Amino acid sequence: MPRPEVLERIKSAEEEADEIVALAQNDRDERIAEARERAEEIRTEAEQEARDLKERRLEEAREEIDAESERVLEDGEQEREALAERAQDRVDEVTEHVVELFQEDVHAQT
Repeated sequence: MPRPEVLERIKSAEEEADEIVALAQNDRDERIAEARERAEEIRTEAEQEARDLKERRLEEAREEIDAESERVLEDGEQEREALAERAQDRVDEVTEHVVELFQEDVHAQT
């Protein structure tokens, strides 16, 4: 094979190799861009899931607080009613005692 022909084949092979490298670099760049895009999508989805979970937990906590608050209010109302009932039961007793003290004081002054 004559020398110019060999040089032409080498040049052609080098050009073909350069094209293969360029295609591989383009393919790599596209894959990197796709990977970055997918990573951004995953990050965005994860952030949304975290926000949703936070909101659900906050809502659950609010519901628990509301239920506990309602229970405390009901307990307080029952205790208030019991105290009022006991106080009412003692009104006659206290009134009678005050009248007795008043009568003793009146008798002591006469």
